[in-house]
Amino acid sequence: MLQFRELIIALTSALTWFLLGDTPGDPEGYVQDATDIRTEYDFIIIGAGSAGAVIANRLSEIADWNILLLEAGGDESMSGQIPLFAAGIQLTSRDWQYKTTPQANGCFGNANQQCLWPRGKMLGGSSSINYMLYVRGNKRDYNKWRDDGNTGWGYDDVLPYFLKSEDNQNPFLAGTKYHGKGGYLTVGEAGFRSPLGAAFIQGGVEMGYENRDYNGEFQTGFMFSQGTVRRGSRCSTSKAFLRPVRNRKNLHVSMYSHVKKILINPDTKEATGVMFEKHGKVYAVTATKEVVLSAGSVASPQILMLSGVGPAAHLIEKGITPILDQPYVGENLHDHIGLIGMVFLLDEPYSIVSASRVMSLPVLLNYTLFGGTAMSLLGGVEGIAFVNSKYADATDDWPDMQLHFGSGSDISDDGAAIRYAHGITDEVWNEYYKPIVNKDSWTIFPYFLRPKSRGNILLKSNDPYDKPLINPNYFSNPDDILVTIEAVKFSLALSKTDAFQKVGTKFYDKPYPGCKDKQLWTDEYWECWIKSSSFTLAHTVGTCKMGPDSDPTAVVDPELNFRGIKNLRVADTSIMPSVPSGNTNAATIMVGEKAADLIKKTWL
Repeated sequence: MLQFRELIIALTSALTWFLLGDTPGDPEGYVQDATDIRTEYDFIIIGAGSAGAVIANRLSEIADWNILLLEAGGDESMSGQIPLFAAGIQLTSRDWQYKTTPQANGCFGNANQQCLWPRGKMLGGSSSINYMLYVRGNKRDYNKWRDDGNTGWGYDDVLPYFLKSEDNQNPFLAGTKYHGKGGYLTVGEAGFRSPLGAAFIQGGVEMGYENRDYNGEFQTGFMFSQGTVRRGSRCSTSKAFLRPVRNRKNLHVSMYSHVKKILINPDTKEATGVMFEKHGKVYAVTATKEVVLSAGSVASPQILMLSGVGPAAHLIEKGITPILDQPYVGENLHDHIGLIGMVFLLDEPYSIVSASRVMSLPVLLNYTLFGGTAMSLLGGVEGIAFVNSKYADATDDWPDMQLHFGSGSDISDDGAAIRYAHGITDEVWNEYYKPIVNKDSWTIFPYFLRPKSRGNILLKSNDPYDKPLINPNYFSNPDDILVTIEAVKFSLALSKTDAFQKVGTKFYDKPYPGCKDKQLWTDEYWECWIKSSSFTLAHTVGTCKMGPDSDPTAVVDPELNFRGIKNLRVADTSIMPSVPSGNTNAATIMVGEKAADLIKKTWL
């Protein structure tokens, strides 16, 4: 089965390339790797991900500026363009394949109690590996940033940057107050809807929630997922922002370029350039205006510490001479985490079962020619809901729980990819999931939107190729587990609505391995399962926190300038003081758009 699945994916990718492939005049033509690296550029951007690709596009609009964009990986894969198979990119060479340190309060079901942390290592960064969900967060997230002293970061300030990027394909949304049209980033819904997706929306209505645009005036409610997709395939920031401008003479994109450190004058505390290695050759390139660090919430603090900027005692311990003692680099790490692997069985043949309903020639041709079929589903996530726990104020549009609805589950691909991406061990798979493999099912991934637990990033060594130590400190604050339990209970209640009962839905209630000693269906049981089957949403933020001068824990100011180092800016998820209430890719693209304007304001 696995070989047949890989063959289908390969054929789909090849046909898509042949029929819709790039030509010299195509705005989606592939980016060419820079081979003639200059010794000097105006700006050097580290990381071609969700923010870095945007910044490179916008800065290179100024013809007199020369920009070098560094990316540790290569280009995107063809198979990675198929939305349904997003999980298959994880644990490949295009994934940094990070793992957390062993967790005291989570990841119990993973090997060595270490959760997997997928992060994109290619053009587009994590926008090329994620599930493509386009979610901006809640207005109050950004208003809190503003009220905490981050002038210019309130909702009314950042909404224009969301709109600037967006080219929404929904005719009922495009060009309205809350959605842009004509931007580089294509946003739309999947070209397929299952009866289970309709049941999800109707079930939400039965529970008193509206079917509404969660990126619009109100967030609370249920909706079919919006995503960064174009003609049925992934629209990463590489495809959206780099490919259309790949022929600009003032933009050099250097792939396979592993940054060793930012070059900083220890006397003047000024960033002067970047040292990186490419194909075994080490380059030291000067930035005459700025270095822009957009490597993400893991790599940005790692690169800073390798460059001598971070907690001095830690740097000395790792054999690095401190240039600036900044104890909060790498701190404030937090993330959305929830319960992965709930299975709801049903009587009707409506779910996305890869073996029998997706892996076929008619489906392949339909998807390749028209962008439809289940292959266009955003990582299998057909719907999203923002709902209230008993701890939230239901009269306020400030939901504290998010649900990802999948019209299939971990058992739906014959055990070929999803279970590995989710870190399910062979023991758990064989005991719990294998007996029901490929049966009709659906799932929900429930989680708490505003986690209080905080962790950090530290260096493992002074070797730039060593992965850092990632400790998110999951569930160290007990409030996080309390709300996550409520999200699980809400999911069970949703399964009992008439909409889901009409298709014969029944929760797969076999006791979860490792939790059999707990009384079933109690809070203690759910807590055990959540901590055993913890999984990241990859919404990691906060490690180079933005804040006003009055905040001693702030690493960058509201202009994204690094405090204490001249000509160095940070622009990625690491600057977010707190995680937005939702998926973070859209917000990261917004940060890139705003950062580009801040840089232009400084230098023009």
